[in-house]
Amino acid sequence: MDTETSSEGGTSGDASRISDEKLEIGLDLEAKTRSKLRILAVLTALFLTLFLTALDRTIVATAIPTICSQLHSASGYAWIGGAYLLANAASAPIWAKLSDIWGRKLILLMAVAMFFATSIVCALARNMKMLIVGRALQGAAGGGLMQLVNIVLSDLFSLRSRALFIGLMEVMWAVAGGIGPVLGGIFAQDVSWRWIFWINLPISGATFLLLLFFLDVHNPRTQFAEGFKAIDWVGSLSMLGLIVMLLLGLNFGRVTFPWNSAKVICLIIFGSLLSIVFVLSEAKLAKYPLVPLKLLTSKHNVACLLVTFAHEFAVLANEYYLPLFFQSVYEASPSQSGVLLLALSITLALGGIATGVIIYKTGRYLECIWIGLALYAIGNGLFIKLDADSSLAMIIGFQLIAGVGGGLLFEPPLIALQAMTSQENIATAIGTLGFIRSLSTSLAAVIGGVVFQNGMDIQGSNLRSAGLPPDIIGKLSGARAAANVGDIVSELSDPMQKLMVREAFAWSLRNLWILSTCMIFCGLLFSLFIKKKTLSREHMETKTGLAKADQ
Repeated sequence: MDTETSSEGGTSGDASRISDEKLEIGLDLEAKTRSKLRILAVLTALFLTLFLTALDRTIVATAIPTICSQLHSASGYAWIGGAYLLANAASAPIWAKLSDIWGRKLILLMAVAMFFATSIVCALARNMKMLIVGRALQGAAGGGLMQLVNIVLSDLFSLRSRALFIGLMEVMWAVAGGIGPVLGGIFAQDVSWRWIFWINLPISGATFLLLLFFLDVHNPRTQFAEGFKAIDWVGSLSMLGLIVMLLLGLNFGRVTFPWNSAKVICLIIFGSLLSIVFVLSEAKLAKYPLVPLKLLTSKHNVACLLVTFAHEFAVLANEYYLPLFFQSVYEASPSQSGVLLLALSITLALGGIATGVIIYKTGRYLECIWIGLALYAIGNGLFIKLDADSSLAMIIGFQLIAGVGGGLLFEPPLIALQAMTSQENIATAIGTLGFIRSLSTSLAAVIGGVVFQNGMDIQGSNLRSAGLPPDIIGKLSGARAAANVGDIVSELSDPMQKLMVREAFAWSLRNLWILSTCMIFCGLLFSLFIKKKTLSREHMETKTGLAKADQ
């Protein structure tokens, strides 16, 4: 009897333990499922965030001539993109530092909300000034989105794994790069260019909700007053003044004022002097500097930043000025120019995806940098051959070579920089690289406009000798040339005169392709100073807040 009771008791106990184990396993699986769903939701939100910034970088390019024409402002060609990129550059390290002070989630949500609001401002713009102000504010928000996506990924995954996810993020560049120029052209041609900005609202709204409910990262709960005092105000303002004054001086040179005018000289000189103020602030004044100068004491780090600068300069020049080539030299409509740009946009993004997989599988990033720079230099060098007689096969083939090379370069400099940076300084490193990236693209937009406009002015004598009417020559001078490209093509009936105009555009843009090729070649030289390092598979939790920064 006792034996039976004992046996029954044992069986009952075993059953109870098995039941408890099943319950624990069930709860564990449920927790893992919730965790996977949370990660999936966060990654979806980050993908959409990057999609927004990628879309607004590509969707505007094919519509800019139409926007300038409808708002009656020729000067807007460079500044519709330039204002966005300029604010993007100035704000990038500031957003990164704010996320160190108040945590990633709060600052990322603020950036998304700001992008939502400024998209409305751009869509409702009644004149070029309003649009440029809206684009500047939108660019400031976009600077936060771009940097914070990479920072959050670095918080969530190990260095080796984040290489894969950053590479997969290039899917968004592929989609945005593919549909952006086409969609922008269709909106400008068949609907309204304002839909370029209205389309941001549902995407940014969905992104905000996903991040609000699912993003779970360290929250330092820094008090507002304490965090406000910790901001590097002198560094932030001197950086903003440096970028704005320098780019304005470059943009005004010869186009608005002569190069030797007091306004141009003062803007360039005083803008350059603010760089000294910025360096002194970062070295002596700021307790929490935007760009710690110790980051720049390493040749490896500086080389990564310079390679990024060269790469982004060429990418922006391609994305903004190839559509102008298509519409002026190839006589394509805005939507057709978007289709023609697909060869470059898609291969850029696919190259980025392939690089992420390669780095994840092999842990090697240096070879991708070298191969990418070599191919990109060849592709941009081939653009120099494009003229009024170039075939469609040449246009597409040259873009494919440049796209593959450029696509291999989006991720490796960022991974190389993080490989030599401690986890607590990752956000600062990403913000600094983001600043260099945005500064390069803003310089490319403005300098590209200056190179093109000056080229068209030089071509004025050839156009006069071809017998073009004075009013047409006026429309083809300086900044007015890009804004009037559609009207000029339709107004000219003489085939020889039309050919002269097309050749003038091709010659002016050829100077930009030469500059881009030289930039990439310099990047190839800089890459020789980048070091190899084995990428870690271990993940470390990132602590934010002033208490962590003081350690």
